[in-house]
Amino acid sequence: MQQFNKSEHQDFLRQLATLAAIVGAFVVNVLSNIFPLNGLSIGEISNTLFKNVLIIPANYAFAIWGLIYLGLFAFGIYQVLPNQRHDFDLRKTGYLLVVACFAQSLWVYLFLSRLFSLSVVAMLGILLPLIVIYIRLGIGTNSVSRIKKWCVHFPISIYLAWISVATIVNVACALSFVGWNGWGISAEVWTVIMLLIAAALAIFIAVQRRDVAYTGVVVWAMVAIALKQWNNPTLRILALACAAVLVLLIVVKNSRTQLLNG
Repeated sequence: MQQFNKSEHQDFLRQLATLAAIVGAFVVNVLSNIFPLNGLSIGEISNTLFKNVLIIPANYAFAIWGLIYLGLFAFGIYQVLPNQRHDFDLRKTGYLLVVACFAQSLWVYLFLSRLFSLSVVAMLGILLPLIVIYIRLGIGTNSVSRIKKWCVHFPISIYLAWISVATIVNVACALSFVGWNGWGISAEVWTVIMLLIAAALAIFIAVQRRDVAYTGVVVWAMVAIALKQWNNPTLRILALACAAVLVLLIVVKNSRTQLLNG
């Protein structure tokens, strides 16, 4: 009985900590836009200091944070419900989402403080826990209820997908800020390489896990990059081609799945 009560208490603490971390990250994000540190918001820094970084998507793309936080709140509320206290999958995630949310808040502070190299470290502090959560939950491979898919799997997929893209963008911004010359390779070529890396990762996820949410977010980012670089034919065509391939791939994979299940 004592061991059961201890386990019950640990689960309850994890639930509260997870919900509190999500709320905290959201509050920090909102305040950073209302009262930006040093006078410039994240978007304004991107549009001024990093206006020549070609991998940055069009401004509208960052509206996806609304969807990300909507998903995170759904996750937070779902996992804090009493009947989810002993859910094995949620137990496997432990405090990893707490770490990711804390790193998210830290990233906001570091980026606004223009400590861009350190912000890359914080970004990895978001990315790595999300990868572990994604794997532990078996997203795209484990069959779960509809409510669990919407409140657990989709939120993590969307968050991870955007952070995967954001990590590439963050690294590019940090390198630009320190004046890295790209080893003599042009910025356009490096952008092509980064687009191909992002697309390759999304293709792997689409093939191995048929994860529509993850793939859809990468398509969203690719189209936004294409629109931002519309006057650059190479980047525009490549980004749109990557988006088209991803859409086609996920449609084909899901069609085959439906035929096999049908």
